[in-house]
Amino acid sequence: MAVLESAQLLAELEPTVADNLNRHMAIADEWMPHEYVPRSTGRDFADPGGDPWEVAQSQLSPIARTALEVNLLTEDNLPSYHREIDRAFGRDSAWGTGSTAGPRRRAGTRSASATTSSSPAASIPSSSSGRGWRRWRSATRASTSRCSTSAPTSPSGELATRVSHRNTGRYTEEPIAEKLLQRVAKDENLHMIFYRNIIAAALELAPSQTMRAITDEVVDFQMPGKVIPGFSRKAVQMAKAGIYDLRIHHDDIVTPLLRQWGVWELEGLDAEGEKARDELAQAVSAPDSEAARFVERRAEAAAKKAARTS
Repeated sequence: MAVLESAQLLAELEPTVADNLNRHMAIADEWMPHEYVPRSTGRDFADPGGDPWEVAQSQLSPIARTALEVNLLTEDNLPSYHREIDRAFGRDSAWGTGSTAGPRRRAGTRSASATTSSSPAASIPSSSSGRGWRRWRSATRASTSRCSTSAPTSPSGELATRVSHRNTGRYTEEPIAEKLLQRVAKDENLHMIFYRNIIAAALELAPSQTMRAITDEVVDFQMPGKVIPGFSRKAVQMAKAGIYDLRIHHDDIVTPLLRQWGVWELEGLDAEGEKARDELAQAVSAPDSEAARFVERRAEAAAKKAARTS
C-alpha cells in the first residue's frame, strides 16, 4: 500500500472527521463554567484594589493545588495545538471546526476558577512567567508544528487529561472542584472518542503508517503539560498521590486504546508495520513492570508513614 503524505492522509480522513463531528455535536451537553463556580465565593485581588492572593486562602491541600494548577495550565495550552490545524485546513473545514469545539469553554473554566480563593489560578502567572513562560511558549510552538503528523497524540492526550481531571477532583475533597472537574472530564471523554475514531479510520486507510505513528506516540508519550515549568517535580507529587502515575497510564490510557483499535489482531501490515507493532509490544510491556514496582514502593512508603503516626 502506498505511503500517504501527512496532509494527504488528513484530507482523506476529513469525511470521517465530519461524521464524528456531527455525532459529537449531537450528544455533547452545553454548559458554562459559571454554573459550577459560585461567584459569591470570589473576591477582588490586588489589582482591583483588593487583597493579594495567598496560599492560606485556599481550601485545597498543596498536592491538590499542584494537580489543579497543572490541569489548568494544560488546558490553557491546548488552543495553540488547534491553531496549527486551522492554518493547515481552515477553520471552516471539518478539522478546523472540530479542533476548536472544547478549548474555548475550558479556557473559560480557568477564568471562572480564578475568581475564587480556593483555586490556585491567581498564583499561576508567577509560576509561569519570565524565562519559564518563554520556554513554555517556545516548546509549544515546536510541538504544534508536528501536530498534523502526530494524530495519535490526540486520543491518548485527551484520555490522559480526562483521567487526571477526574482523579484530581476526587483528591481535592472539595465539592465544587470535584463537580467542575468531573464535568470537564466528561467533555474530555467525548473528545477522546472523536479522535479515537479518527485513528481507527486511519488504520483502515494506511495501516502500517498509522501503526508506526501509534508506536511512536506510545514510546515518546508526554503529558500535554510536559512543558510547564517545574512539571517533573509536580508530576512526581501527583504520582505519589495516585492522581496520575505509570500504573494509571498503562491500565487506563494505553491498554484500552490499543484494545479498541485492535492493533494486536490487525492484518495487512507490511514489513515496516510489523516492525512497528513488535516495538509497540515491547514498549507496552516495559511500563507495566515498572508501574508494578512503583505501586509497590508507594504502598511500602504509605505503610511506613502510617506506622510512624500510629
